Amino acid sequence: MLLLILAFILSIALMFPIARYFLPLLKRLKFAQPIHELALETQKAKQGTPTMGGLMFAAVTSVLSLVFSAIYGFSVSTLILVLFSLFSLLIGFIDDFTKVKNNHNLGLKWWQKLIAQIVIGYFFSLYCYMTPEIGSSIIIPFTSLEWDLGIWYLPVMTLVIMFIINSANLQDGMDGLLSSVSVVGSIAWAVIAMFFYITPVVTSYSESFGIVCFSLVLAGSLMAYLRYNFHPAKVFMGDTGSMFIGAAMVGVAMLLRQPLLLILITFTMIMSSVSVIMQRTYYKLTKGKRIFKMSPIHYHFEKSGMNEPQIVAMYAVVESVLCILAVLSLPWI
Repeated sequence: MLLLILAFILSIALMFPIARYFLPLLKRLKFAQPIHELALETQKAKQGTPTMGGLMFAAVTSVLSLVFSAIYGFSVSTLILVLFSLFSLLIGFIDDFTKVKNNHNLGLKWWQKLIAQIVIGYFFSLYCYMTPEIGSSIIIPFTSLEWDLGIWYLPVMTLVIMFIINSANLQDGMDGLLSSVSVVGSIAWAVIAMFFYITPVVTSYSESFGIVCFSLVLAGSLMAYLRYNFHPAKVFMGDTGSMFIGAAMVGVAMLLRQPLLLILITFTMIMSSVSVIMQRTYYKLTKGKRIFKMSPIHYHFEKSGMNEPQIVAMYAVVESVLCILAVLSLPWI
């Protein structure tokens, strides 16, 4: 327990000296965020804000979780989780770098990201499928029942991975929005993983410790990152950070055999994707009509009169309530 507390405190403390040197570096390199020409005026005003800030909390999360997991006892799952999140980050980094290089809001082509996500999603799903403590069975929330997907686990989980990563990417559209809800979500995963650590119904003690550590360190580093990302943001995480977060969330869920809890813990991320799908489908079916004033849905709230801090606070409250519900879904509580 002391190791976990120390890891959490260090994850917060290390972010400040890193940011002190990293943010000026981003400015010198002119890694500025290109803004879409159809964006709201409030978003256009952020043109030139440094991006790729996700490299900071990704580095802290990856290094500290591996170091502390190694101190406790080598954890294969933690290593795989970190690599999975970093490979997802790499896709986002290439996308961001392409935008910066071309000075345009368009980065990688959709099919390039799709292929890359299918590859990393499939191999992570394969690892889970081939690991005896995880396998093809997932836990049904609020029950002690399990659902064995069999060989369908691989394609289904690959699709889930792609959906959550892209949902996180879509939600990263306002200062502090994705980072705030991800702090709450990471803490929820840490609490859930702690129950598995105390009552090892899914993984070994060392594997559960690594997942708790990863989740806590991610939460701590994001808390500190909010110091620079909250409105008005001094830095954006970019696709680099949002894809790391998306992979981290779905990765932890799969290692704990709790992918169905993503509905609660990443609800606001999911609704970002759902709102875009609804908007585009309705627009095509009605030849120009819209359900929302703008999608993803957080822009609808902004166009309805709410400011960014209000929207972030609303999302954080909703996420907190749903995360508490997710924790209470554990059958042994």
